Amino acid sequence: MLAGPSAGQFVLVDEYLAHLADRNYSPKTVRAYGYDLLAFCRWLASEDVSLGVVTTETLLKFLHACREAKVPGRRGGSNVVTLSGRRMDQYAATTINRRLAAISGLFTFVTMRDPEFVNPVPKGREARWRVAGERSGMLAHTIRRPKNRSSLRLREPRRLPKALSQTQAAELLASFHTWRDRAIAGLMLYCGLRSAEVLGLNVADADIGGRWASVIGKGARQRRVPLDADVASVIQVYLLAERPESAERRLFLVAKGPNRGRPLTAAGLRTIFRYHRAVSGIIAAHPHALRHTFGTALAEAGVDLAVMQALLGHAHVDTTARYIHLAPAHVKAEFDAARSRIRAQQ
Repeated sequence: MLAGPSAGQFVLVDEYLAHLADRNYSPKTVRAYGYDLLAFCRWLASEDVSLGVVTTETLLKFLHACREAKVPGRRGGSNVVTLSGRRMDQYAATTINRRLAAISGLFTFVTMRDPEFVNPVPKGREARWRVAGERSGMLAHTIRRPKNRSSLRLREPRRLPKALSQTQAAELLASFHTWRDRAIAGLMLYCGLRSAEVLGLNVADADIGGRWASVIGKGARQRRVPLDADVASVIQVYLLAERPESAERRLFLVAKGPNRGRPLTAAGLRTIFRYHRAVSGIIAAHPHALRHTFGTALAEAGVDLAVMQALLGHAHVDTTARYIHLAPAHVKAEFDAARSRIRAQQ
């Protein structure tokens, strides 16, 4: 819920967030949309504009204000720019587009209750998800249902996932000294789990003997992931020798301090990796980088795309296909082979 002196003007936002919760949206999604709409409502209050009179022109002004705003606490300041020319203290295009998505959802909620209301968020042409290979029957199962995207959306740069090298991964793993931390890192690096999936594991979800793990991924989608033999052994040792006695069902618990025996939180996991980044000197050693390393290893090994999608728990194969571009060993081998054939013909 929104709170503050101007909150009474934006009760509609509270009703929309409650509607998302009723539709079983993830609490993290509802929270993110709440903060996005909070930024929008604060800007409306500063401009003395109410929600009922928002127009497309109003949204254009808000998006311009988002692009020009400075992120508080961001390193670098306005005098530091990236290689692409963007200021370091600006909001990313993905952040602004998420704010636009939250606003669009809010006004769609209004039109659902009042069909006479005109949505101020303009719709663009139907998004095209199909590529050349998908026009044939071979990849027909991969075609997404087209969606309308607003013409107000900013263009987002498409960046490839960043993976750790073998040396970096080995040095990072060597810096972990507890069985719990080794098991967490192993599940990400050798099984491809997300940090939230690791923290959400219960003791009963890890089948040590059968070497399987039942994982709840994004959208509450459940999947079974094969456990690496070494990771399974580390989990077993953790359960027998290190895990605090507790009635909690979660697999990974806080080991010391006043919260000993309680489930490890996302903030606690970030603290662990922050410490080991400093110890190992590997700046890129974030939790998700281990998952990217796993996906890259699958791509370089030539694993089938559908199998990769099942292991990584992606809702659509397009997300998995990003890792195909991250197979430098294959690219270099094919490049060398092609160069050799060309020179042989000369």
